Amino acid sequence: MGVFLIWYSLSKLSFDDLVTYFKNADYAWIFLAVFLGLLSHLSRAYRWLYQLEPLGYKVKLGNSIMAVFATYLINYTIPRAGEVARASILTNYEGVPFEKGFGTIVAERIADLIVMIGIISVTLFLQFDFIYQFLAERFNPTLIFVGLAVLLITFLIFTQYIQKSKSAFAVRIKTFVNGLFEGALSIFKMKKKWAFIFHTLFIWGMYLLMFYTTTLSIEELDGIPIGAVLIGFISASFSIAATNGGIGSYPVAVFAAFSIFGIAKEPSIAFGWIMWTSQTIMIIVLGGISLLYLPIFNRKK
Repeated sequence: MGVFLIWYSLSKLSFDDLVTYFKNADYAWIFLAVFLGLLSHLSRAYRWLYQLEPLGYKVKLGNSIMAVFATYLINYTIPRAGEVARASILTNYEGVPFEKGFGTIVAERIADLIVMIGIISVTLFLQFDFIYQFLAERFNPTLIFVGLAVLLITFLIFTQYIQKSKSAFAVRIKTFVNGLFEGALSIFKMKKKWAFIFHTLFIWGMYLLMFYTTTLSIEELDGIPIGAVLIGFISASFSIAATNGGIGSYPVAVFAAFSIFGIAKEPSIAFGWIMWTSQTIMIIVLGGISLLYLPIFNRKK
């Protein structure tokens, strides 16, 4: 899949043109964006300590940082395998039972999901007129409303069925949803819940800021609308979740989002590659160092 998406993005922008964009980019902004990304990862590692402390485990910050970077690097091979490795690292070097460590990771992903839903909601609120006009120009407005109504009714019917049904499928769905709510509510039961919430908002603030900062490195994206940044960020985030670290899909996702605002395909795809490459190099370097240094850092164990 990644190979096909790489081919597709390069079919929209020749390799020579892409190299030219890389050469002409303002690397001061790119380095700043990488630094902001680094801050978000360090904050994630520090936030993890707040979850582990109530469980009775005082984990070294160094192990938490290296586990986080190792997670991102391993996710480039097998999607979500990094989370398993991250919990395993604490089991090996800090004695945290795997199921407890993994449970904290699931809880923090729930917190991240809530923030992402918030970003999507704010984007829809701020850009509702633009998005509606964009869809109305391409689709019949009546069909849009009918489609939304059908989706809403289907959702309500499905919800009622799940609540009343005692089938194995319904029980699994209810268990999963209840687990999400319990995980989300557990955040507010933490001793340092406000610090956890601050770091969660800080992490996503850095994500957004590094995305916007990287657009400043390309002259053709000067004055890019805030709506394009928000929708591009959301689209790119989903591409990372859908594939191995966004390999091939990241530039295509950015191009699809920016095209809505009439931004030319060449700088859109070039931006996607510059953004993805700069952050990926950081992950490869720091993730590789983390995997190599973990046994040295914990040699006494």
